[in-house]
Amino acid sequence: AEYMGTLGYDVPVPITTEFFISEFLALCVVSKYKKKLSDCGQLEVYMDYTEEILDDDDTQIFEVADVNKAVVQFQDEDGKSIGNPLDLPTSVQPDQMQLICNALLNTDTERNDDVEDLSFAFYTHDVEIVKSLQHVIDKLSLQTESVLNITCQPQAIFRVKPVTRCTSTLDGHTEAVLTVSFSPDGSHLASGSGDFSVRFWDLNTELPQFTCTNHNNWVLYIAWSPDGTKLASGCKSGVVSVWDPESGKILGKSLIGHKQWITTLSWQPLHCSKTGLSERLASSSKDGTVRIWDVVMQRLIFVLTGHTHSVTCVRWGGSGLIYTASQDRTVKVWRDNDGALCRTLKGHAHWVNSLALSTDYVLRTGAYDPSQQTHRKSKSNTSTEIISKAQTRYMSAKGDGERLVSGSDDYDDIMDSGD
Repeated sequence: AEYMGTLGYDVPVPITTEFFISEFLALCVVSKYKKKLSDCGQLEVYMDYTEEILDDDDTQIFEVADVNKAVVQFQDEDGKSIGNPLDLPTSVQPDQMQLICNALLNTDTERNDDVEDLSFAFYTHDVEIVKSLQHVIDKLSLQTESVLNITCQPQAIFRVKPVTRCTSTLDGHTEAVLTVSFSPDGSHLASGSGDFSVRFWDLNTELPQFTCTNHNNWVLYIAWSPDGTKLASGCKSGVVSVWDPESGKILGKSLIGHKQWITTLSWQPLHCSKTGLSERLASSSKDGTVRIWDVVMQRLIFVLTGHTHSVTCVRWGGSGLIYTASQDRTVKVWRDNDGALCRTLKGHAHWVNSLALSTDYVLRTGAYDPSQQTHRKSKSNTSTEIISKAQTRYMSAKGDGERLVSGSDDYDDIMDSGD
């Protein structure tokens, strides 16, 4: 009791005898307290409560039960002994051995108190001590009459530091940035702004690479083609432009037809293309329509009409279907080859604001596979090879079926089987 009071050790409540014995032994090592626990008939522990302080007479008495013990010699990876052999209960656990081992190292090397304790993994007879020393002794049928050598293997300490500051700023836009997007291979970055411009950024210098100024109103949405060779942008005037990211120049003329602003853009999946190139684009608008464009021929293919209010989102699926969501509280499914309406999904009680497909990522990235480090299109790849790679990635992500989720102002998400 005198020893514990001097040390000012906080004992958790409730406390078990086994826990107290192991912790007490660890403290004995720290202070080089040589009195053996077996010589004590009973130990008095003055409990330190945060809400009330007990009188000196209010003590808890713990009878010391017979415990299995073993003589343990800690050693480093080279077999050099750390301190002297210790008589420890076999119920000692790795976290308690951490305290003992660090205490021995502090004593041997006279390290500064400000130095953080090391983290160790403990091994005996090439078996890691995960639960307790007794568990390993039982597992290996070890004899405790002889000294058990325990190897202390230092572990790397990984610390995750929170982001507390901005690492860099991409300056250039003169109005609010409304939309940003990385290219499928992650090598390019584009942004659209209220200053009527689309900017391509050099990710190495963090400076604008190209500034595209064909729009005459806010740029509300941008979308990279799955092959990474084109960027489409839509503005508040209802105009869609397609850009070359390698030159920053517009490809052909603007696609004009919507009567109100563009809400979303979606490219045809690469594996659905006959040429292995991104050629078709879907644009949705506040005017309640979705237009399908041929961006190579610069012409309108067909218009999807049927929604009675603004179309808030469009997604081009990988199984020949186009999905649209609207403020008329419905989701419609269309065939992408002729624009025929397949079905109307009802269930939301308010505007449907967003759509997501379970295959969105592979549809957006096409033949680029980060896991195989095929981030950039190889010139040796033929259109057949590109389509095959995109198809393989899509089928792997599709699994049992392409799933569609819709989000609404009614606070609900509804999931449907897309195909």
